[in-house]
Amino acid sequence: MKRGKGMQFVGDSRVQSERSPNIPKDYSEYPGRTEAFWPNFLLKEWLVGAVFLIGFMTLVLAEPAPLENYANPTTPGYIPLPDWYFLFLYQLLKYQFASGPYILFGIMILPGLAFGALFLAPFLDNRPGRRPPQRPIAVAMMILALASVSWLTYESAAEVDWQQRADDNRLVLDEDEEYNLADLEYDEADPGFDIFQNNCANCHGGELEGGPAGPSLLGIDRDIDEIKDISVNGIEGDPGMPANQFDGSDEELDQLAEFIHGLNEQIEEED
Repeated sequence: MKRGKGMQFVGDSRVQSERSPNIPKDYSEYPGRTEAFWPNFLLKEWLVGAVFLIGFMTLVLAEPAPLENYANPTTPGYIPLPDWYFLFLYQLLKYQFASGPYILFGIMILPGLAFGALFLAPFLDNRPGRRPPQRPIAVAMMILALASVSWLTYESAAEVDWQQRADDNRLVLDEDEEYNLADLEYDEADPGFDIFQNNCANCHGGELEGGPAGPSLLGIDRDIDEIKDISVNGIEGDPGMPANQFDGSDEELDQLAEFIHGLNEQIEEED
């Protein structure tokens, strides 16, 4: 038998005999219509994303979002609000066609159709051009989506007094003034102090500064009778206070109201 007789050589087309450098294809035949993904297109996307991120961070630092008061689960009249980027969905649910018996239409069908349309936009309008006039379907759908989200967000935010929600029943001070709680003279021998600690401190803080379940009681414009009435009957609003939170005698109620009112008189004298 001669050497090599009966031997077969098999080649695999998936293995290249010569390696070529990773050079993007030449798209010069299609000027202005397409480009290499790496690095041309991806670099542009990164630059646009960086500019947007820097602008957004600058806006947040220059104009911080107003925070609301402490969360109070016992407040009957409190209306929670979603974060700003969900306000358009919150506003949508206020309309009759997307609430009540049609709530499923508002929370699933409408948002599903909207996001589904945006997802399918590139497939519905797959023309080769990239300029807006050359992609009318995709551009129209995107403009409609942006306009709808912007308008619904504006309508929802315009109905809310954000600063009022943040300042309700808080100690509001001028920008050039700062009142130190340590300057208040708490008379621990006052019977109203012990009554406050036993009845109110869990919600309003040990020094009336406010807590997770109740606003600050410093800087409130209430007389003794109003404080007594709120302690027994509660108050509606945001934040509010349910009734029957005080458990004590009429004499103890008087002492509690005088104690709270006396501390607020100290603040007025300092101002």
